[in-house]
Amino acid sequence: LYPDFWGKQKWLYDAPSAKDSAGKVVIHWFCTAKVQACTDDLARIINLRENGHVYVVAYIDGSTYLAKKLDPIRESEGIGHGTVAIGAGVTKLMKLLGVKPGPTSIVVGVDGKVTMVSVNGDTNALDARDAEVNKESSAIKAFTSSHDGPASVKANEKFTLTFKVQLASWLNYSPTQPKEFDITVPKDFKCDATTLKGDQLKIDKNTLTAAVTCAAPHGNYQAVGKIRFGYRTQAGASGLGDDGAKWDIKVD
Repeated sequence: LYPDFWGKQKWLYDAPSAKDSAGKVVIHWFCTAKVQACTDDLARIINLRENGHVYVVAYIDGSTYLAKKLDPIRESEGIGHGTVAIGAGVTKLMKLLGVKPGPTSIVVGVDGKVTMVSVNGDTNALDARDAEVNKESSAIKAFTSSHDGPASVKANEKFTLTFKVQLASWLNYSPTQPKEFDITVPKDFKCDATTLKGDQLKIDKNTLTAAVTCAAPHGNYQAVGKIRFGYRTQAGASGLGDDGAKWDIKVD
C-alpha cells in the first residue's frame, strides 16, 4: 500500500491491509494536530470513507492524544476501512515528503497508480480531491458481462448462445454460494439445456461462462438469459451478482 522507503510507522490499529483495500480507492491523508484546516477536512475524509469504496491511511503528526482527535477511522465504525499512523515515524515521513502541516492527500486508484496529489487545504483543492475520489469510486464495478450468438442461422442448424461474466481482479467466485444460468426460449427451440448449475458453468480464473446449444425452424425469435452467482472479496466478505441478456435471432 505504501513504498518501503516511507519507513516503519506506529499504527493506532492494524497495519494497512492489502486485502481490505483491494478494489478500493486508497487515500493517504497527511495532517498535523492543532491545524484547523485538518480538523475541517476530517469530516470530508470520513464521508469519503463511508461510501464503501474508499480505504483511508491517515498519517497524523502529533501526540497520540491529539492524533486520536483527527482519527478518520473512528475505532470500531471504520475498522477494515483504513488505519492511522502516529508518532515520530510520521514526523520523519512528512519531512521526507515535504508535506505541509495542512491536509495533503495522495489518491491511489484500484490499479495501484497515483491519480492525484492534493497539497492545498483550501475549499477548491478539497472539492477537487473529493470529486476525483468520488469519480473513481463510482466507476468501480464488481463485474462486467457480455453475450454472444448468431444474428441469423439456417433452419434446424445448431447454434450456441454464450453469456460471460468477468469478475473484478480483486474478487473470486464463491465455492459455496450457488451459481445458475437460466434461458427462456420460444417453444419451437430445441436446446441441450435451459438451466445450467454448478459445474455446468465454466470458470477460467475470473471469467464465468454459460453456453447452451440450440436449433430452431424458420422464424424470428428472441431468447432471454439470466445468470446468478456469488463472489468473495480478499478479506472474506460475500456478495451476490446477477445479470441478463437478450438474443434476437433470425432463422432462415
